[in-house]
Amino acid sequence: MHQISLIHNQHALFLDFDGTLADIAPHPSAVFVHSDLVPLLRSLHLVLGGALAIVSGRSVADIDMFLSPLKLPAAGEHGMQWRNSAGDYFELDASTLEPALQPLRDAAALLVKQHDALLLEQKIAGFALHYRMAPALYNLCWQTLAPLVQHHPALTLLRGKYVIEVVPSAIDKGTAIQNYLLHPPFAGRTPFFMGDDTTDEAGFAAVQAASGHGIKVGAGPSIAQHRCPNPNALRAWLAQALSAPQPTAAYTATYNAARRDASPASVSPDTATATVVHGAHHKGVKTA
Repeated sequence: MHQISLIHNQHALFLDFDGTLADIAPHPSAVFVHSDLVPLLRSLHLVLGGALAIVSGRSVADIDMFLSPLKLPAAGEHGMQWRNSAGDYFELDASTLEPALQPLRDAAALLVKQHDALLLEQKIAGFALHYRMAPALYNLCWQTLAPLVQHHPALTLLRGKYVIEVVPSAIDKGTAIQNYLLHPPFAGRTPFFMGDDTTDEAGFAAVQAASGHGIKVGAGPSIAQHRCPNPNALRAWLAQALSAPQPTAAYTATYNAARRDASPASVSPDTATATVVHGAHHKGVKTA
């Protein structure tokens, strides 16, 4: 058994939101943010010298709303939107994609009109069609959109947890993470990425290609090297990692201040451990 320490001045932390930091809800707006999450992220961000970013399919505005008052570095809509560590915000121009997107938007809107259980979430460079309330409609949704996307190589379909997303082909969470790794304070650090969905696989590939670590939250096949059973366990593991750092003189004072904001004592002790366990079933994070 060995411990993975995330609290190290040579580490960078990238985190998905839905299904990773918070449980997935029936409606995107109904996500419950646990009371320990914002203090925990604030403390990790401080201890890591700013090298923490949220990488999500949601918009940056959504991330800010759920994590208020924090405004962390964040990549939204799989990297179409990007806020750096200095707070500067960038958004890729998606106007050239609109002619290709419009027939797909129209087809998705018609499906939603015909089936009340579907939910259409519009984005700047695509959309998400949610079928969580009607899983039996997956085939209809996929078979409606897939033929239209085939005519537009600049677009692709992503399968998520009870959601189908239309996104630009050149954008994914892996490219978003790679972009962060080019700039301080992320550059030169060992990256970690935590995610739960098929849309996070590109992120796992990016950090592992950079000699980092992917941590898959929940069940399902994945290329990630490590596993964590659920968001509660991940938050508890992060809190434990925060409580047992390997301090250096450069950040000891910051660490002491951060611990006052996020004590692992606020986390239920039966949810996780901060160790990686080889060849054993475990409630915490383990090797895949």
